[in-house]
Amino acid sequence: SAHFLNDLYPCYDRVNFSWRGLWAVAESHAALPLYLDPDARCEERVADLLTRMTLEEKVAQLQHDAPAVPRLGIPAYNWWNECLHGVARAGLATVFPQAIGMAATFSPDLLFQVANVISDEARAKHHEALRRGETGIYKGLTFWSPNINIFRDPRWGRGQETYGEDPYLSGRLGVAFVRGLQGDHPRYLKVVATPKHFAAHSGPESSRHSFDAQVSRKDLRETYLPAFRECVVEGQAASVMGAYNRLNGDPCCGSRTLLQDILRDEWGFKGYVVSDCGAIADFHDHHKVTESKAESAALALNGGCDLNCGETYGWLLDAVAQGLVGERTIDEALSRLLHARFQLGMFDPPSRVPYAAIFFEQNASEEHRDLAAEVARQSCVLLKNAGSLLPLAKGLASIAVIGPNADDPEVLLANYNGVPPRAVTVREGIRAVSRAANVHYAKGCELIGHNGSNEVTDEDRAGFTEAVAVAQRGDVVVLCLGLSARIEGEEGDAFNSDAAGDRVQITLPGVQQELLETICGLGKPVVLVLQNGGPLDLRYADEHADAIVEAWYPGGEGGQAVADILFGDANPGGRLPVTFVRSLTDLPPFADYSMRNRTYRYLQTEPLYPFGYGLSYTRFVYADLELDSMAVPAGDSVRVRVTVANVGDRFGREVVQLYLQDLDASVEIPRWQLQGVQRVELEAGEAREVTFIVTPRQMALIELSGECVLEPGSFRIHVGGSQPDGRSAALMGREGVSADFIVTGDRLPLTY
Repeated sequence: SAHFLNDLYPCYDRVNFSWRGLWAVAESHAALPLYLDPDARCEERVADLLTRMTLEEKVAQLQHDAPAVPRLGIPAYNWWNECLHGVARAGLATVFPQAIGMAATFSPDLLFQVANVISDEARAKHHEALRRGETGIYKGLTFWSPNINIFRDPRWGRGQETYGEDPYLSGRLGVAFVRGLQGDHPRYLKVVATPKHFAAHSGPESSRHSFDAQVSRKDLRETYLPAFRECVVEGQAASVMGAYNRLNGDPCCGSRTLLQDILRDEWGFKGYVVSDCGAIADFHDHHKVTESKAESAALALNGGCDLNCGETYGWLLDAVAQGLVGERTIDEALSRLLHARFQLGMFDPPSRVPYAAIFFEQNASEEHRDLAAEVARQSCVLLKNAGSLLPLAKGLASIAVIGPNADDPEVLLANYNGVPPRAVTVREGIRAVSRAANVHYAKGCELIGHNGSNEVTDEDRAGFTEAVAVAQRGDVVVLCLGLSARIEGEEGDAFNSDAAGDRVQITLPGVQQELLETICGLGKPVVLVLQNGGPLDLRYADEHADAIVEAWYPGGEGGQAVADILFGDANPGGRLPVTFVRSLTDLPPFADYSMRNRTYRYLQTEPLYPFGYGLSYTRFVYADLELDSMAVPAGDSVRVRVTVANVGDRFGREVVQLYLQDLDASVEIPRWQLQGVQRVELEAGEAREVTFIVTPRQMALIELSGECVLEPGSFRIHVGGSQPDGRSAALMGREGVSADFIVTGDRLPLTY
């Protein structure tokens, strides 16, 4: 057996940590154990290994920091890794725009490219760590991304980690990201993707360990579950992470309704479920649904949670002794975890695993950084451009760059980030792109006031004098304001927040608002560049700034990308993946999980900037909308064609959006819903036909019972660069086109 292993693993010597256990196993057996045979079926290998393990060994493997089992050659493995917008917390990596910024591209193709690069860097890092005998946290191949929760309320600090407020867009982007991470090899996973947090999890952060989200069956199926379903059914995600909160009384990480009835039985999920970190301890510490650690461990495992991020599963032996859980249930959970490790090639020769050949120099390579810059360019959303101030002329005599976010590398990176080889700020990007004789700079103020609130003191205004002096010397002012991960984020991360990571208000911090008003009051042309993750109340800026660019948290190359937008080397093509309401008075209380009056699908008030909104430096016109049938039998799809033309004088990218409206619904439904997206690139004067397929499931509605039903009746399709409401088209200067059709036949129940 030892000679056989020598042939299998020629690039590893006998003292290499990663395979030390395998040598010991090989030398103690006359024949190679089945679980070490790379030609055997994965299921057979898992079953064989399980028969060789003691109960104590099995239980230890169900915790995220799984110890080695030397006698069987099982190396230690830490399941915890992150890659929200680049390999995170593991040193050098390409840092892409934060997830909400990537969502603003409305491009599944771009998200796939990003995830493919991330998984390249993940493999490169993992195998370098193995060569050095490192198996600790952030060294593995199991990644707890993407976050596909619905960004239902702008106060949520982690909304920046999501793909926005729309279930359809979140699903399409989530599927692309999952596929890009996991690869397409017939035998091996590149890495494991883990859509999170299942389910109905979007704040408040301050009570996430004890909160009970009350969600109707209709809202659950209509809004909170679709993106997860797409990632599992279509994307074939290999794992799913449960949420901290309860859902209608059930702790999500121990909910048989979620983890067994829906995830496994309905959707056919074959992978493993991991708890959010510490979530199972919350059962007894905060939710108070159990009285002991053993009871919590049993509730989670019996409910369908296979892997505990935390330590509570250390009490599973006690749970077995008390008759709370059976060894068969432990075997089922462990078999799913081992299956993932075998699919990742962790027990196979590196020569068999193509992803093991990715070399370390792939990390943060120039090619990868170029992609990060391109994603950042395509994520920028032009919110206002009065008098066509943008793009700026490169030959301006003088430019004033002002603001706390103008030259701060930290704000580029958001949360769950890696360390880029360079972090290009907006100030640096402008210096590199502009040919202006003078680029003056003043910070103006800190991100927030010294007392951490919206109250502004004279001390906070100390930099205003210099900012005014700089502004007066510029032909144009680029004012860089917004937020950072210090203000919005996860519980415990955003240390200056009054709400454990969430925001109490969605206005700019008080000192920044005063700086904005001061600079706008000078009469100079002002371009406001925003870096933030959640929507802001921009009523004043909308009235007084000449141009507004939403840049999100744009990643390591972000400043270069923003400068390219400002000076016209790139045409802004980003669209808002989340509604910018006028103020919080337009919304229900934060903790209310009903979708009534939330997001563009249900909002009853007029927003400042609607979902899907974004301006361009060119103009697009829609015409010739055609449906292949105006009377569609229930159960059939409908093909939609439309022509999009660039009638401006420069190249541009348009996000073609298809919205569907049920005109005869028997229950309350969204006003209209995004059901198709295509991003097209058109030269000046070029036109292109774009085609969509609208499926029966997209035409169906969710009844109060949660059942999915296609009802006969009239439907309206709208295709354009914005929502079908007239104000969106008026703001963006382009109208879409609409057509009605009829679904004929009987009511048709559909599988959700």
